[in-house]
Amino acid sequence: MTGKYPARLHMTVWRERAVAGPVTRQGLRTPPSIPDLPHSEITLAERFHQAGYFTAHIGKWHLGGATSYPETHGFDVNVGGTLWGAPPTYFYPYRGPFGVRKAFRYVPRLEWGRPGEYLTDRLTDEAIAIIRRVKDRPFLVYLAYHTVHTPIEPKPELADRFRQKMQPQFKHRNADYAAMVASLDANFGRLMGELRKLGCYDNTAVIVVSDNGGYINEYRGRRVTNNYPLRSGKGSLYEGGIRVPLLIRVPGTAAGVCSTPVITNDLYPTCLAIAGITEGDRAVEQDGLSLVPLLDNPAGKLNRDALYFHYPHFYATTT
Repeated sequence: MTGKYPARLHMTVWRERAVAGPVTRQGLRTPPSIPDLPHSEITLAERFHQAGYFTAHIGKWHLGGATSYPETHGFDVNVGGTLWGAPPTYFYPYRGPFGVRKAFRYVPRLEWGRPGEYLTDRLTDEAIAIIRRVKDRPFLVYLAYHTVHTPIEPKPELADRFRQKMQPQFKHRNADYAAMVASLDANFGRLMGELRKLGCYDNTAVIVVSDNGGYINEYRGRRVTNNYPLRSGKGSLYEGGIRVPLLIRVPGTAAGVCSTPVITNDLYPTCLAIAGITEGDRAVEQDGLSLVPLLDNPAGKLNRDALYFHYPHFYATTT
């Protein structure tokens, strides 16, 4: 959202943990973390909104309470974004008890669904509905799927299909997780198909990225996933935790696989460069670099020697 390292913002842990405050364990005390994205920061959505784009947020927000919701950070529309980082369930009506404390949670603005409706499908439906309404003007759609965060709840028929495919030599052994990934893939395909149908495909940039590596610990007595051949997973600074998929499609640029290491901070200046939005008098300090040179030449390099990852907190993969 800002093109800055989380450590620069002092937002280094998820919101619920930040609100709870620092903890001491094994003789080490964690630092305080800001729970809400400050309004002094200029977000990507604000930059696009100022440039005349319609801006929509759909899905996971997790960057602040009600006073710091997407609507306060440059988004014209917010569907589903709250202070929470995970839904209580992936099935309609997307509400109920969550976690060991059984606190009530819900995903707002997803009313009028039907029994059996799946959250990943519904978020795609909402994105498509918005794009249909604004297709004749510039738009920025930030679609933040909850998949494949816990709770691990797939469509039953997909989970059965992957259970039947299981082989003893497989490193990845959770059919439910595989089914959730399959639902994500299918919905991304739906979204691309709609862009083609609406005539937007040839003038729309698409970026797909994961926020972190797979969760390698147990959920309801079963290991969630395995990031093989990468070491460890979510919450760690090994590659299993920080090396994630990144796909960028920009019409008119080269196709290919790029081996240059990049970081999500880079997406802020990259999106601005793709859209031709200049800094002007709203220039802000950023830690990212534009990836446009790599889009034109996937074999190229960036003028940068190091990337930094700072997570001064305890997690299941770090203790």
